[in-house]
Amino acid sequence: MASQQSGFQLRAYVFLDSLQPQLAQYMAKTNKVYDPREYDAALFLEIAPAMEIHAKIDQALKATKVRLGSMVTERVFGMMQVHHADQGEVRAAGDAVLSASALKESDRARCEILQDKIIRSVEQDHAIAFTGLAWGNMVLAGDSVLIMEAQPAAYLSIACNEALKAAQVKLIDIRVFGATGRLIMAGPEAEIDYASEAATASLENINRGL
Repeated sequence: MASQQSGFQLRAYVFLDSLQPQLAQYMAKTNKVYDPREYDAALFLEIAPAMEIHAKIDQALKATKVRLGSMVTERVFGMMQVHHADQGEVRAAGDAVLSASALKESDRARCEILQDKIIRSVEQDHAIAFTGLAWGNMVLAGDSVLIMEAQPAAYLSIACNEALKAAQVKLIDIRVFGATGRLIMAGPEAEIDYASEAATASLENINRGL
């Protein structure tokens, strides 16, 4: 939703209370600036116009002690991710950006789940194909695989984090920017079912109160 005062559009606003180890380690592989630590709090924020994300990053860094993890500028939207061990610092960073943009957290776009699919007990060739695309763990023959797609993409960060809290699964791949997001996880069938339930619930919760 766009602010009537500033013209900014808030596409995604996602607060993670405690980065789970696999997600923190994955982010350390793909981040471009300052790597988060396990169990840091984190904020993913996407806004339009795209290049305004630089002003938003500046506001967050000057107002708090958060560290910048990543920044993406596309044709329409800009995305930032910041983190800190203190949840209060991360929440304050988000508040600073929203206040300067005349926006509220409830102005964020709704989450749309495009795919929520489980492939059960994958064959070896399929497992190798998944592993070849991954920045994260390996998929093994016999694993079950969860594939989720959603838009805005940044919302899959909380889906992944909550799934990792709820189940003993492996993070294979996650994409939290672009037109749509992608999350791939693997593990025993029952654990993947638990992960899927937690991930879906977290995304449905995004839309409550909007």
